[in-house]
Amino acid sequence: MTPFGLVYTLHVLSALVWVGGMFFAWMVLRPAAMKALEGPARLKLWVEVFQGFFRWVWIAVVLLPISGVGMIHLQFSGFEAAPRYVQVMMGLYVVMTALFIRIQALLLPELRTAVAAQDWPTGAATLGKIRKLVGINLIVGLVLVAIAAARPMF
Repeated sequence: MTPFGLVYTLHVLSALVWVGGMFFAWMVLRPAAMKALEGPARLKLWVEVFQGFFRWVWIAVVLLPISGVGMIHLQFSGFEAAPRYVQVMMGLYVVMTALFIRIQALLLPELRTAVAAQDWPTGAATLGKIRKLVGINLIVGLVLVAIAAARPMF
């Protein structure tokens, strides 16, 4: 495998884990949890899901810019020669990361506290806020993937 192939593979896998994980959570797990679980059990499930998934998202958050910068240097010989769509992708990555950090740093602790205190109304409200931000992040991520697919880097 070439250096570009290795970096590209890490990049695609990182994006797949993050965006694919959000898609699964939003489109499959959330509706199933709504049907199968009562409110308190559903909130407890989401605390555990976020804890496990966010470990993987942090890996993606670190690998995406490293591999992205690597591809820019290997494919375009630096930022100056990179096409506009690469800059758009970088901007969308910043948006996604900011939304993720907001969820991780502000809302997830609030959800954990509510669940630990068995404050189900507060937990449900907080989960609703998280759901909305994950939905926005999923849309941004899908747009980013569409841009990448429409403008191959090789």
